[in-house]
Amino acid sequence: MKTKLAMATLAAMVAAAPAMAELTFTALSYRTGPYAANGIPFADGYEDYFTLLNERDGGIGGEPIRLVECETGYNTEKGVECYESTKGEGALVYQPLSTGITYQLIPKATADGIPVHSMGYGRTSAKNGEVFQYIFNYPANYWDGASVAIKHLLDVNGGDLSGKKIALVYHNSAYGKEPIRTLEVLAEKHGYELTLLPVDHPGQEQKSQWLQIRRDRPDHVIMWGWGVMNQVAIQEAVNIRFPMENFIGIWWSGSENDVLPAGDGADGYKALTFHNLGSDYPLFDDIQTHVVDKGLAAGAGDQIGTVLYNRGLYAAMLAAEAARTAQEIHGVSAITAEQMRDGMENLVMTEEKMAALGLPNFGPEFSVSCQNHGGDGYAAVAQWDADAGEFTLITDYMQSDQDVILPLVAEDSAAYAQEAGITPGCK
Repeated sequence: MKTKLAMATLAAMVAAAPAMAELTFTALSYRTGPYAANGIPFADGYEDYFTLLNERDGGIGGEPIRLVECETGYNTEKGVECYESTKGEGALVYQPLSTGITYQLIPKATADGIPVHSMGYGRTSAKNGEVFQYIFNYPANYWDGASVAIKHLLDVNGGDLSGKKIALVYHNSAYGKEPIRTLEVLAEKHGYELTLLPVDHPGQEQKSQWLQIRRDRPDHVIMWGWGVMNQVAIQEAVNIRFPMENFIGIWWSGSENDVLPAGDGADGYKALTFHNLGSDYPLFDDIQTHVVDKGLAAGAGDQIGTVLYNRGLYAAMLAAEAARTAQEIHGVSAITAEQMRDGMENLVMTEEKMAALGLPNFGPEFSVSCQNHGGDGYAAVAQWDADAGEFTLITDYMQSDQDVILPLVAEDSAAYAQEAGITPGCK
């Protein structure tokens, strides 16, 4: 009788004990299609970081992590389908990895109360959290990138761009068109001549654009490309002997995939970045021990330490730290998407915190607030060293021209608020 009673009591206690919750993160990835070469390393880095947290720490705040990956092929319609099919699984945040998908998800995710982190892409004016309460694009956005590119060109031209010719070679999509307004405003401020050269998806045909560049002889070329478009553009630049040190890409145009096909000809090519490069960080030792050595690495496990792997890892790290922040704010470990939003809005990344995570000097310090969902707008310039086979930082992190960027954000977000019937304010 005592045994039966004891067993009944134990069963009752187990039934009454709270079940361990899972913190669900989603990855709208593309391991297939024309942009797979760039989508794969990002997805691998994103997955490996969460695997590390599960294997080493038991998750976040005692809660195991579940990653739900959905293949979009970098197709906007498929991306929306992925969102609709996974949002009911308790997703805390979406990382669309596509500006086109992000634009479509802004109203949907806002209505559903699920935050979106379009890290360094998407709608730039989502920086205004009073209008885009569920959308975040820290640590930097496309307009920051355009401004930092111009700042660098100012630096290498003695602080004066008046009379210079700058050509923008851009992916003919919402993504590629993002920097145009900023570059036009900066052209008025600094006196350079801007030429716009769109390249249609997926970007394999660029002969006419580079013939125009050879004819017009711009002093500098800025590129807003992705996938095979970057490879083709760099090879075309080599073919016309355009000086690589005068060719600079946005952070999505600066991976090993973009420069290796051109061989030694790509030496000196530049690209922006909002995080550091390589694998010489303590965190990567943990990834080796807890992920790679256990046979748990994502994909083929051959992307570790590459530019886009690091970016995916960085995105996952920021998501994890936002989740920790949410847990601290609300005093619970099993957070909801709404609570995750609060964590993202109160995220503070310091050098001390990054060092404690095993990523010292990996990215700029920044903080997020209701008024600022985009961080502080810092980026650096990296340059390709063909002999070493790697990108290295050649500048410190520079802040974008806030006198130009902030009014543009205010103007564009106000127009969106009026169009969408939104009354700006903090939650």
